[in-house]
Amino acid sequence: MQKRSLAEILTGAVVLVVAIAFLAYAITGSGRALATGGLTLTARFDRIDGLAPGADIRVAGVKVGQVTAQRIDPATFLAVLTLNVDSSLRLPTDTSAEIQSEGLLGGKYIALVPGGAEQFLRDGGQITITQSAVSLESLLGRFIFSVTEMNQQRGGDQPAPAPAPAPR
Repeated sequence: MQKRSLAEILTGAVVLVVAIAFLAYAITGSGRALATGGLTLTARFDRIDGLAPGADIRVAGVKVGQVTAQRIDPATFLAVLTLNVDSSLRLPTDTSAEIQSEGLLGGKYIALVPGGAEQFLRDGGQITITQSAVSLESLLGRFIFSVTEMNQQRGGDQPAPAPAPAPR
């Protein structure tokens, strides 16, 4: 009985250690840990559909930071995102931020497109040129509406003429 209890405790401990190792690997390997020490910027968007803290920030497809916080501006009702970007980047003041999707069902990220200004964004600066998320549902609704309207204009909703009676 004593040996069985000791074996059960050791097995449970091994399972617990393996579970903790998998958790640590998942957190460090996902790239979703909150970054600190970079350049802190803010950007305002009309809508941020599906973008959450921890989302990637990319320049030319390369991850250079992540979203650290989001809030709503009570005066303008715009979504205000706090971005943490690699401090070694010298982003011009006319850099734009676009919310993009990784694919049809993928997550969202922010793509930064550097401009050509000679001044650079500093810590605490704001990206003023932004493009909000495109709503897939809205696009699909517009497409269905336009196809329905096109069919109505062509006479697609009119009943088909009755077939002519067969000769006797």
